[in-house]
Amino acid sequence: MFTGIVSAIGRVDRIEAGDGHRLDIATGWPAETVALGASVAHSGVCLTVTDAWDGGHRVAASPETLARTTLGGLAVGSRVNLERSLTLGDELGGHLVFGHVDGLGQVDTVSAEADSHRLRFRAPADLMALIAVKGSIAVDGVSLTVNALWSDGFEVTIIPHTWTATTLGALAPGDPVNLEADMLARYVARQLAAAGGLAHLQQDNR
Repeated sequence: MFTGIVSAIGRVDRIEAGDGHRLDIATGWPAETVALGASVAHSGVCLTVTDAWDGGHRVAASPETLARTTLGGLAVGSRVNLERSLTLGDELGGHLVFGHVDGLGQVDTVSAEADSHRLRFRAPADLMALIAVKGSIAVDGVSLTVNALWSDGFEVTIIPHTWTATTLGALAPGDPVNLEADMLARYVARQLAAAGGLAHLQQDNR
């Protein structure tokens, strides 16, 4: 489990393609701080560390993960947002993020606004039902607040620190991004769907 507060930007140093990909990520982290089997979010995708050394670690991404996230488009030199999983007592600075990408979005527009930046994203129709104004969403693993909403997309404002401390500052129109909706919204939608199904069943049995 994560919070959407990026702690470092990693760089892809090596890709070993096969049944899925093995990725070597340069991080700058000492080896003793990254346990084998640890969960680390890579641009919002939870991956398990299979090897670690001073300044880097290795993870494996399944064919399913590569097909459904931006990780399938990574190349040597690509940058990724990194966040290590929560431990008991950690501050919950963003919102609860699980590292399970709901779908791919696309950058629509990027515009400067005073010292911040306003970004508009297009999102899949089934994901739009889980996004609300003033609600939380993870974009490439970064916890953000939704400012505005329309039929096929949403808008956020990126403050200067987030712009420079994550990969979001390099986004341009047309770029794909990993999206994860707020887990609370997902459960509310599930309960509403279940309640609707129950209502139809009750009507059919009258």
